[in-house]
Order: sequence, then C-alpha cells, then structure tokens
Amino acid sequence: MSDQNLSAVLWDMDGTLIDSEKLWTVALNELAAQLGGALSQAARDAMVGSNVDRTMRILFAEVGKLPEPAAMAEGAAWLDNRAGELFEDGLEWRPGAREALVAVREAGFATALVTSTERRLTEVALATIGREFFDVTVCGDEVDGQNKPLPEPYRRAARLLGVDPRDCVAVEDSPTGAESAVAAGCTVLVVPSETAVPPGERRVLRESLVGVDAALLAELIEAEAA
Repeated sequence: MSDQNLSAVLWDMDGTLIDSEKLWTVALNELAAQLGGALSQAARDAMVGSNVDRTMRILFAEVGKLPEPAAMAEGAAWLDNRAGELFEDGLEWRPGAREALVAVREAGFATALVTSTERRLTEVALATIGREFFDVTVCGDEVDGQNKPLPEPYRRAARLLGVDPRDCVAVEDSPTGAESAVAAGCTVLVVPSETAVPPGERRVLRESLVGVDAALLAELIEAEAA
C-alpha cells in the first residue's frame, strides 16, 4: 500500500456520537405493539445502523405482517414522527464523543457526518451535536437507496470532501456501519453501543471515545499503511 496520511474523519451518528439507539428502541417497540406483535432483541440488533426501508422490512417480518408498500410507508411515517418527538425531548452524548469531535476539529481535519438516519431527524439531532463540527453531512435518504452496509454513504462523504476513502478514518458503533466503511476503503474505529461488532479487516475496536483525538486517529491510518 502507498504512503497514507489522515485526510478526514467520517463520523456515524446514532450510537456513536449520541445515545439515540435507546430512543429508536422505544419508538420501534411502540410501533411493533401497534402492529400486533413484539420486537425481539435479535431483530432489534439487526436494525442497528440500518436505513428506514430495511428496518421496516425487518419489523414487518418480525410481527408477521406482509411488507405491503402502503403499510410500510405508513409505519415509516409514524416511526419518523415518534422518533422526532423523542429526539426533541433531549439527546445525550456518548462518552467522550463531544471531546473527540472538538479535538479533531481543532486539529484542522476535514469531517463528515455519515448516518442512516434521514435528513429531517438528522437536522433535529444536529441541534444537539452542533453543525459546526462537520464540513458535510450524508443522510440515509441521500444515497439513492445504497445505504449501509453498502459502501456508498462513506464513498459519497469522501467525494464531497475531495479525499480518498483510504485516507479516512470512519468512527462507527455497529456491524452494519463498520461493514459499509470497510467496503468503502476506510480504516474504522469501532466503539460498539447496542450490539457487538466482530473484529475484522481495517477495524480497530475500542470501548469508548474517551481519550480519542486526532493523533490517535492518524496513527490508525499510519498503521494500516505500514
């Protein structure tokens, strides 16, 4: 591999920067109950990091409903509104997340937010996170259906920043997100939240973002290039 230096840091949102997965769980359990069923932990784990369409397909299969487009669209709209209510009530930072964002920004690196959450809810979350931390944002409804675990979300973020994905560190919390970032060519710092993430190629696992700064992330790229 050719010499590499850190060009940008690409941040996932739910479960990585903010402790929002538990809010999604509340909304998903409520929707499952409305549909006459219940959400198992295995199904919930499979949804972590996924876009709305994949989430709804898993949910409908879980409660024994046919994935009829109109019914899924209605469910997705309800889920979006309910999650929005929960987001507006308040979002908590994941440990060390805000400090890591500040450190990377102060070091002068380009940054992107790369999330499976759709734009409307992302904008609600950005009121807590702070738009100033990101040069670009890529949301789940902005990748032409090529959502995580496909590589397009991270590739799109890199294109918007004008950098090579191989020179980027992605920060993720889920198997779906880690798979997307690795497929795009990124090195991935994985801090699991709701579900375990197996080790693998170009993945570095860490218990939290506490103590993470630009120097540590640059070391990950340098180690991959060695």
